Amino acid sequence: MPLGEQEQFLSYNGEVLIFYLSKPKHAEGAADKTMNLCVRRMAFDRDTKLFVQKSSGVFSMRASPLKMEIICCSCTTDSRTGIILPCILMKKRKRNNVVKYLLLLLHSSNQFEQSFHFKLDYEVKEDIRLFAGPSVLWRHANKLFYISSNTCTVLSAPVHLSSVVWTGEIEDEGTVVLGIRTACLPESEDDEFSTSDRAIWGSEFFGYAIESQKMLTGTCFMPHAYSRVVSSVHVCKNEILKKQLRISLVAVTHKNQLIWFQDGLPKGVCELPYEKPCSVKTAVTSSNELLFIVSFASGNICVIQRRDSLQVASKWQEVKSLLVDDFIGSGSEQLLLLFKDDSNADVLSTFKITDLGAVNYASGINYKHVVPAAEGLQENGLLTVRALETRLQAGYTSVQELQQHLRLKKRVILESCRALIDLVEERTHILPTAKEVKCRRNIKRTNISTYLKKMFFCKEGLVSLWDDVENPPHSLSKETSLASKVPEHFIEKLWQRVVGDSLVVGVKITESFYLSLSDVSLSLVMDQNFSSISPIIECRNKIIKLNKAFSALAVSSCQTEPPPKKMKLDLHSKNELKKEFPKRCSRVQLDETKTVTAVTNLSPLLAFRRVRCIVLLHAKKQKRLQESKKITVLCGKILLSLEDISNGKYSVTMLRDNSYCTGSMEDIHAVLAVSVRFSFQIMSSDCTLTPVNSWLLGEMECTPFKEYHDNIFCHKAGNVYGTVFNWTLKNPFEGVLTLFCRNLTVLFQCLHSLTRVLPPSCDVKLLTSGSKGVLTEQLALALEKEMLTLRSLFFSKESKAENSFTWGNEPGKKISDAPVASLLDSEEGVQQFRKKLQNEREESVLSMNQTMNGALYQELALKIAEAQLSSDMIVWRLS
Repeated sequence: MPLGEQEQFLSYNGEVLIFYLSKPKHAEGAADKTMNLCVRRMAFDRDTKLFVQKSSGVFSMRASPLKMEIICCSCTTDSRTGIILPCILMKKRKRNNVVKYLLLLLHSSNQFEQSFHFKLDYEVKEDIRLFAGPSVLWRHANKLFYISSNTCTVLSAPVHLSSVVWTGEIEDEGTVVLGIRTACLPESEDDEFSTSDRAIWGSEFFGYAIESQKMLTGTCFMPHAYSRVVSSVHVCKNEILKKQLRISLVAVTHKNQLIWFQDGLPKGVCELPYEKPCSVKTAVTSSNELLFIVSFASGNICVIQRRDSLQVASKWQEVKSLLVDDFIGSGSEQLLLLFKDDSNADVLSTFKITDLGAVNYASGINYKHVVPAAEGLQENGLLTVRALETRLQAGYTSVQELQQHLRLKKRVILESCRALIDLVEERTHILPTAKEVKCRRNIKRTNISTYLKKMFFCKEGLVSLWDDVENPPHSLSKETSLASKVPEHFIEKLWQRVVGDSLVVGVKITESFYLSLSDVSLSLVMDQNFSSISPIIECRNKIIKLNKAFSALAVSSCQTEPPPKKMKLDLHSKNELKKEFPKRCSRVQLDETKTVTAVTNLSPLLAFRRVRCIVLLHAKKQKRLQESKKITVLCGKILLSLEDISNGKYSVTMLRDNSYCTGSMEDIHAVLAVSVRFSFQIMSSDCTLTPVNSWLLGEMECTPFKEYHDNIFCHKAGNVYGTVFNWTLKNPFEGVLTLFCRNLTVLFQCLHSLTRVLPPSCDVKLLTSGSKGVLTEQLALALEKEMLTLRSLFFSKESKAENSFTWGNEPGKKISDAPVASLLDSEEGVQQFRKKLQNEREESVLSMNQTMNGALYQELALKIAEAQLSSDMIVWRLS
């Protein structure tokens, strides 16, 4: 084959790559033993409407010109980087009928790289395909062979086939070869191939996955009856839907037809205008239309559109090469047809670029004379551009206003945070000076709503966030109080720990102070003056209670409320009820530790290297059953630095010491704070539950805490490390297993390991919130609290309600209590008696419709709702 006829064309990122062989220029008398593989990168110039050369590259090889040949080229994925690169397969003949093949990769710098080479004692001629790796696949003697850059060894697939119709990627299967082979009878009756198809047509489709080396059912591509006529296939779409492979493809046949298949069934057919179709490919145009391009052995091309039916949209003859890519840079694909032209040596001199729509470029047209004819279109385009510029300017103005508004909101929030910090630390806060209103006020310990109202009025001319009500209702005024008298030493300890990517801050509260609180939570506020970010750190809270006297361990956190509830009121479950009804609760322990923790993401804080945070405690302090007020108190400050974290200063340490876990109280609290709690009730009907304890101490490698023996720490390597277990036996056949794990993956791993040691008859049930016994006791106490609340509220407010009741009769207009007989003696007396009787009747009716002050009614309704919500919550957790 002459060197000029060995040109290969390939499209890559909108460019046309032309590969060809050439002889180097040697000095006179030098031996001609070198060949050059050359590449030219051609790009379409939208100004001149011609292809121009951007760059070129050369790869030299020692070989005779008559022994080198370009076999094929394609774009494949380099498995080392995942980048798609042009790939060229070269053939070099050697002595003794040995043929050497080289696979080359072309990089963006026009440098060639030899991926691998292999030698065969025959020439590769049939069904040569290049695919990801890069890898080479071919058929020889009805066998399938392939080699990749990872193995560099020729491998043979355990299949016999007569042709390869497609090679590509299938979801969950990797590279798949779709071929045709001789039908064979099934070895078993449950074979999923159709016996009738094999017997009638004598051949069948099959799929072979290269990576997994397994066979795929060919009927999911198309029926076996088409195996005798199909010459080429293109898979348009493949996906896994409901664990089944769904495939959409087109195929061309020897009967000059194009057939559309959906999930193995024919959905449409189109007669082709030429004979001997050899390949089919697709293109997606700017109108999101899918085109099927069919190439014929004669050099003809036709394009088929898929609308209501498959129809031939266009056709061309004497086409030398067809490429599909985005050649004009419009974001969609076009067809590039290179026509045969013996009069011109440059093959790109005769071409056509089209998408059967708005894009239509062809060689030999002088576009300079065509442009003036479209002056009207240019004028319309200019008007359109001006309208778009106006809309863009309006949008830019709106964006600027939004940005200004956001900056204003950020300044208000930052100033509020600074004021809050000063209030808590009992410092004097001075308002910033505003340009419009110059006002400076010294804000000391006062109502926070009043302060913010003043600040918003003074600065930026903003409006108040609250209504200007001078005398709010009695119940609301009590709720808005911020500061309260607190004991001088109410914090036993303030600590911090780092667990994974979480920062845990804990506050241990004194027993006497904790008993008067409810709705306890922590806030972290950065003490530095950051102007661009909010100093409030987002965190989640937990209250952890570890009983030294009992074996039970409980973690109280923000429980999920029942769906119908819209308002979250004070609910502190069992411990609050014990405090209010000491006679009924004989199990109150005075050696409990009350620790409130706040957990936040650590990585955002490390961006500042050193962060100083103020720890604030928020709670409701209760004096009596009917009264409570919100308080915010300063617990202290913590310092967080990257150096300390790198040195492991705040790391959790859980070591084994004489069959015990030696973690400190703070370490235990930190692990529980970042964990999620799950409780399971395990019941066995015919055998005891002794394997659970053996499983915990044996396979899970757990050791109990020194001070809390029934709560054990998992030391097993892997994801389950750090999980805390609590195993409580009610009787030999029933128990409750509580797990504190980092996430659901760890939970599933633990349950999977547990189910392997439990007897098959065991029943494992997830408990909504603790055991039923504890919840039942809580419900009884909550119902008693609700009853006492109703009684105490109505009786204690009786005098206040009587004073606010309004009656229908007017004072001072009482009828004299004259004897009835004397009134009936005269007509005037009878009228007076009737009037008195009518007044008493009206007074009786009005006494049934009493009215009440709105603030008093609001307070009564709120207290009743709090008590009812407590009992409703426990009933929901029991259900």
